[in-house]
Amino acid sequence: MLIQHLHPLASSLFSLLAIASLLLSFVMLGSRWLRKYLYAFAAESWMIAGLSAVVGFYGGFPELYLVALLTFLFRGLLLPYLIWRIIRRLQVDREFHLIIQPSTSMVLGGLLVMFALAVSFHVAAAYHLELTVAALALTVMLSMKLIGFLMLAIRHEAISQILGLLVLENGIFLGTQILVPGMPLLIEIVILFDLLIVVACFGVLVGYLLTRVGATSSLELRKLVG
Repeated sequence: MLIQHLHPLASSLFSLLAIASLLLSFVMLGSRWLRKYLYAFAAESWMIAGLSAVVGFYGGFPELYLVALLTFLFRGLLLPYLIWRIIRRLQVDREFHLIIQPSTSMVLGGLLVMFALAVSFHVAAAYHLELTVAALALTVMLSMKLIGFLMLAIRHEAISQILGLLVLENGIFLGTQILVPGMPLLIEIVILFDLLIVVACFGVLVGYLLTRVGATSSLELRKLVG
């Protein structure tokens, strides 16, 4: 496995990019401004693209260079552009319906990271990988998934929920780049294109909410019942 034969420089680069991606998730979690969500998501996607390229270089997986390029273009440029167009068309600039304040959500996010750390080190210990980057990769992957779920639970603006879902998926994708770098290229490309479908579907839903309900909060979905 790649993680068992890492050069110290490679391990440091993996750790830096993975931790930077996790910190950008906290930027989204701790803000109520949609444009900040979007900029942080784009930067997070660029970090993951860089991680794919580094894994491809040190692991001898040349197909990951293509994955890195597609990640940079689709996740880092095209998806943020599509979501930015939705934000501009709807003229919604921030989250209005907050269940908990951003500071409290940051604390909850920190607790979720601690939980992810405990679980990841337990799993890594079972496979004797405690001193490898695998434990960090598992921690970041699980943390970003939990933060994505938290964003889906505490944010009701439709755009926020789109980005929460994308953060969740970014966590899965980041983890696979380190833990399963030899995953078939076709599967990774299909995942990237699936995200376009997800954003397109959410765009239609948001437009429907605005037209029929006059708001873009998912709380208003109950008005469509019956």
